[in-house]
Amino acid sequence: QVQLVESGGGLVQAGGSLTISCAVFGRTLRWYGWFRQAPGKEREFVAAIYWSYGDTFYADSVKGRFTISRDNSKNTVYLLMNSLKPEDTAVYYCAAGNTTYYYESSFDYWGQGTQVTVSS
Repeated sequence: QVQLVESGGGLVQAGGSLTISCAVFGRTLRWYGWFRQAPGKEREFVAAIYWSYGDTFYADSVKGRFTISRDNSKNTVYLLMNSLKPEDTAVYYCAAGNTTYYYESSFDYWGQGTQVTVSS
């Protein structure tokens, strides 16, 4: 079994930075991703990382501003968010899976989410 626990969300001003974390409990899977869901919108892909090699992938909307990383010794995945915009406001979810990052349905395990609010 795998459990994902997010932390680090909060309120930040536009242009600011925030790092959110995802602690992984249980066996290690191949892919870890961050998704977000804003009020009234569908959940969308943000970023993903291949645990073994550290390959990363990003949505166009966050490319160049967000960085996904992992710490093997702490079994934790991070999302560093820079140059935050009000439209980044959402609940951010950590997810894990073994097949691919390309489809949301390929992620088998999900955290409870952490709220990120960016004020203008």
